[in-house]
Amino acid sequence: MKPSEAKKLTADLSPFGAWAFALGTSVGWGSLVVTSNSYLVKAGPAGSVLGMIAGTLIMLVISRNYAYLMQIYPDSGGAYTYSKKVFGHDYAFLTAWFLALVYFAILWANATSIPLFARIFVGDMFKVGRMYSFFGYDVYLGETLVTIAAIIFIAFLCIRSKKAVRTAMIGLVCLFALGITIVFIVALTGHRGSFEPYFAEDSGALVQVIKIVVISPWAFIGFESISHRAGEFSFKETKIFKILVAAVVSASLLYIFVTLLSVTAYPDRYASWAAYISELGNLSGLEALPAFYAANHYLGSPGVVLLMLSLLPLL
Repeated sequence: MKPSEAKKLTADLSPFGAWAFALGTSVGWGSLVVTSNSYLVKAGPAGSVLGMIAGTLIMLVISRNYAYLMQIYPDSGGAYTYSKKVFGHDYAFLTAWFLALVYFAILWANATSIPLFARIFVGDMFKVGRMYSFFGYDVYLGETLVTIAAIIFIAFLCIRSKKAVRTAMIGLVCLFALGITIVFIVALTGHRGSFEPYFAEDSGALVQVIKIVVISPWAFIGFESISHRAGEFSFKETKIFKILVAAVVSASLLYIFVTLLSVTAYPDRYASWAAYISELGNLSGLEALPAFYAANHYLGSPGVVLLMLSLLPLL
């Protein structure tokens, strides 16, 4: 076997697999957290939805450009490869550093979600061996070891069996999408009140929409990461834009579902969703996660379990 042949990637990524990979890397565990303590706080339900729709249109424009580059340079490497081919190695070096920062940020953010949700749903089981406090957040040796073990386990699976990882990825992403959609539809059907106030009260509606639009690059990592697998496509590169459109639209809809789900129910002691959301920092348990509180309100424990299972591909 020639050296060049030994390094050639296996073309075994289907269109459905590419969609699942792009969607799974576009939506993080923060979709069940940041939508409440960031989106709703800044823009309310109407401002958040309008901002995400506008952001989706921006991401689709960027996706079109990425799809074009993947057709011109059907190699793995993503933005690094495109920068190197067009501008040379110096620009590619800078691009690689910026992308490294992006991926490192996502790695720690998603890794730390494991002990965060463990605290909410299993209590103090892993809060053993307090090491230090960071901005008021206590870090424990037990939670750190659990996080490291999870990273090593996922890395081992990726190294040992691409097929198993690909199958699990598709299954978990579908579970996440279905779980969020089912809970949202049930909550929307059972919701009898209004979503007022539609916007936050601290600024104008247009300003609030713009606040959400400017953070719309959350979806960038989805189509950036899929470009690294261009050498594994089992389909023609001309189909990639349709796949990216499906992934970006799916991600946007799921964020919108979670945002609206979070304002469909709140404890009786609060006069509105706005009063409830403003107190999240002082709450604990299910009340600290509006999406889970709403799921429990409309579906009981099965709703909470369904959302927990949906979180598996995000943790």
